[in-house]
Amino acid sequence: MGATIENLVTSGTFSLDGGTWDVDNNVWIVGNDEECVIIDSPHDAEAIINQVRGRKVLAILMTHAHNDHIGAARAVADAVNAPIYLNPADLVLWEHVYPDTAPDRELADGDEFEVGGTTLRAIHTPGHSPGSTCFYVEELGTVFTGDTLFNGGPGATGRSYSDYPTILTSIRERLLTLPEDTVVRTGHGENTTIAAERETLAQLAS
Repeated sequence: MGATIENLVTSGTFSLDGGTWDVDNNVWIVGNDEECVIIDSPHDAEAIINQVRGRKVLAILMTHAHNDHIGAARAVADAVNAPIYLNPADLVLWEHVYPDTAPDRELADGDEFEVGGTTLRAIHTPGHSPGSTCFYVEELGTVFTGDTLFNGGPGATGRSYSDYPTILTSIRERLLTLPEDTVVRTGHGENTTIAAERETLAQLAS
């Protein structure tokens, strides 16, 4: 059986800069019946562990380290015995949630993860946060964008450690260069496509 993509939505809060907001987060699981990787671990460790259904988890891949994406990561990692990967540029955010423990592995641009006969490639896309990272799966025609690119445009850059010109550059140079039919699977909300978001970015520039 080839690799498939599963989506789990968990609910909780996002907190930064003294504010707190209710949010629904996407968790993505890529793999087959024997093994998988988890992309982001927000809010509800039990729900994520149940979604794994006893498969071997090769890695927990973090798109970035805002608390609503990593809040359940350590509990999930301990339960499924898998390493957490995070771009070290986001350690300043990670430490808001886990001041006494570090991620297990550093995540770098171009890193590849093989699971269920397919390959995920890390694409460093700073802007929403310094270490924000997307994961492109060419064989499945999809890219997991965390909070870098949404259905409707760029992720938010109004909080600490975010930068709007940087996120625009990341999207234009690292994501919109992917095939236009690539499905964009986001950290919050509905899927979109590279073609649709090219149109969105073109309107922003006009």
